[in-house]
Amino acid sequence: MLDILRAAGWPIYFLLVASVISLALIIERAISLRRSIIVPAGFLEKLVAELRQSGVSDDLIKRVHGHSPLGRVLAAGLRNVRATREVMKEAIEEAGRAVAHDLERFLTTLGTIATVAPLMGLFGTVIGMIELFGAQNPTGGGTDPQQLAHGISVALYNTGFGLMIAIPSLIAHRHYRAQVDSIIVEMEQQAVRLVDVVHGDRKK
Repeated sequence: MLDILRAAGWPIYFLLVASVISLALIIERAISLRRSIIVPAGFLEKLVAELRQSGVSDDLIKRVHGHSPLGRVLAAGLRNVRATREVMKEAIEEAGRAVAHDLERFLTTLGTIATVAPLMGLFGTVIGMIELFGAQNPTGGGTDPQQLAHGISVALYNTGFGLMIAIPSLIAHRHYRAQVDSIIVEMEQQAVRLVDVVHGDRKK
């Protein structure tokens, strides 16, 4: 493996760095985007039960805010529980945008790697081909077809490695993007339910 990396030339080291970053981001997002941590099951029901029993207090708001990303959104609404429905919803939306931004962290980087990795691989291949043909005898004499074929295959390692990085990175980016969108929708629905509990159900 080390021989292949050395033979592929210096451009492949940029791909190695990209692969390490991509793998680290995929693992980090897999840990951070667990639904059970972001939108814990039954959390809203417990909050509503406590609201009906004890009402809103500073201690409750503090506990809700520190509980989870969903708690941060709901806590913003609880701080404005005595305001109008519109003000409460606006506060929730502002907190929701901040939470959504946190959920989308590193996804842009992952998508960039998925897009750039094949180009980096192609760049490495082009460099390898230039070096390969530049080293050949200009008159064409003494050119070994087998050596030439081997040099081309080595140059193509960069393209292959770039695709190996790009494919899982793109799959992970699309998957996490869809997961974030789904979580945001669920958070919005739960926030609306809290507003309805506080201000009464909306007429449909």
